[in-house]
Amino acid sequence: MSKKPKSKAGTYLSLGTTLFGAVSVIKQLRAARTEQDKLQLADAVVSAAAIVTGVALLARELRRMGQERDTTEVLAD
Repeated sequence: MSKKPKSKAGTYLSLGTTLFGAVSVIKQLRAARTEQDKLQLADAVVSAAAIVTGVALLARELRRMGQERDTTEVLAD
């Protein structure tokens, strides 16, 4: 599977939109607890896990971009 490289700005944008989605999941969690709806609560927990995973992947991508930039600067000197 080939992976298209992202720009740093694009990665930050993806990170921001992913974190913005967390607001919706928090509301969903609160509603599920208020209504004592176990199925809705399970859906919210799975969605929260997806957000956590997505943020971790994007953070790793940013770290890798930083390391590649550092390596490129050393090689350029």
